[in-house]
Amino acid sequence: MRGHPWWVLTSVAFGLVMVGLDGTVVAVANPVIARDLHTTVSQLQWITNAYLLVLAVGLVFGGKLGDRFGRRKIFLTGVVGFALSSLAVGLVGTTGGVIAFRALQGAFGSLLMPNTLAILRATFPKEKLNMAIGIWGGASGVSVAAGPIVGGVLVQNVSWESVFYLNVPVAAVALAIGLLVLVESRDERPARFDLPGVGLLGAGLFGLVFGLINAQTWGWASAETFAFLIGSIAVLGAFVLVEQRVASPLLPMRLFANRSLSIGTLVVVIGFLSLFGVLFFLTLYLENVHGYSAVQAGVRLLPLTATLIASAPLGGVLTERAGARLTMFLGLALIGAGLLWLTALHAGSAYGSLWPAFVVVGAGLGCMITSSSEIIVGNAPVADAGIAGGVQSTATQLGGVMGTAILGSILTTHISSVLFSRLVSAGTPATVATSLDSHGAVELAGQGLAPHLSGAPAALQASVTTGMHAAFVSGLHTSLTVGGIIALAAALLALAARPGSGARSEPAARTERARVVA
Repeated sequence: MRGHPWWVLTSVAFGLVMVGLDGTVVAVANPVIARDLHTTVSQLQWITNAYLLVLAVGLVFGGKLGDRFGRRKIFLTGVVGFALSSLAVGLVGTTGGVIAFRALQGAFGSLLMPNTLAILRATFPKEKLNMAIGIWGGASGVSVAAGPIVGGVLVQNVSWESVFYLNVPVAAVALAIGLLVLVESRDERPARFDLPGVGLLGAGLFGLVFGLINAQTWGWASAETFAFLIGSIAVLGAFVLVEQRVASPLLPMRLFANRSLSIGTLVVVIGFLSLFGVLFFLTLYLENVHGYSAVQAGVRLLPLTATLIASAPLGGVLTERAGARLTMFLGLALIGAGLLWLTALHAGSAYGSLWPAFVVVGAGLGCMITSSSEIIVGNAPVADAGIAGGVQSTATQLGGVMGTAILGSILTTHISSVLFSRLVSAGTPATVATSLDSHGAVELAGQGLAPHLSGAPAALQASVTTGMHAAFVSGLHTSLTVGGIIALAAALLALAARPGSGARSEPAARTERARVVA
């Protein structure tokens, strides 16, 4: 049983399920968290982005730790830490505390995630790796599909805190199976840690993500935004120069000499930028504009998430037969088409206008996850599998943070510009619309909410609600359009890879296998 490839896949899949559940249950719980803790849109985004920020900063380092000290050891440490920090999120009881422990979740997630792929890369023979990665993606899809429904039931019938407690029993199963079946693997020639590289990469990614997140508050043309973004680019440039000169780099630049790996990394960033930013606000649309409960919203997301379950393994088969380049192109094209399809939504759209586009997006996501894993991790030497897994996961999370920050900023900026006109068009008197506009109406509209006017006539309350929802949907249309165009551009970029790229063969210099320690 110990070391059996399919049991190994089962163990890492449980760890992945825990992280996948966390992402989707948080999305469903966000509106309830906002009401319970009285959070602003910015704070609500930080509950998501604090996790993504630390995760993005730590993934490459987490993969490096696995390559050096053992992927089994670092993976299981991540599982335990993720569960304990999840428990703390539910117990802390304040917005600041939730954000802090979400960041700690990200730190342990950065140990867990890259080593799942690295363990598979070191365990499975090359001819079965695509199938294993497809099942790995399918496990992610199962967690994504189950998350909104399980999370919705817990939010509606227990509390929003319980969605974080859910990680504890899942982690217990992952830990028990992992202790029994995982075989230790690591780089057989461990090098000294590249401390300057760790510092520069961490500082550069932190500055970039922090600047993107806060640009919505500071303004994109503000001195603070420019300072963080330009400074982070300079620091990342210094990181590249250092990595080319040190004997044992944290992130070997030679990996990016492979054109497919480089393009795959960039495409993943762009693809997830378009997807994550839009899905954050689609949940608000379902719960706050349509008034669905958390469970009802989770059920209505099933066409997207359930399609992902099927499309990820099928994407592995398609990658094997048609190549990762064409599969990635197809996935991104489907995501782009689905997001543009959703621009037909309005505040009163029937569910029949939603689910077909969700199916298209889910199919595209499954294809993209599998093909990007093949392109990035499959093109790296086995000894660098942890680093390559970290690169892919970093690209995913960085794209997610950029999506919520950039597309969220686009949405709120658009709402600010149209809110007054939408309120007046809905029948709200200009004086009332002006008053609302100066008392946090943009903040409420950014969540798809409308203020309750105490003592106001029913007709006035209805006009305000209609106008606020119209402004939110108008902003959502703009974000969907930008996200769809970005996804289609990424699809074209995927075609720039050389024909036949992907992990089809490894030169002799790249066939070194990691030492396996029982």
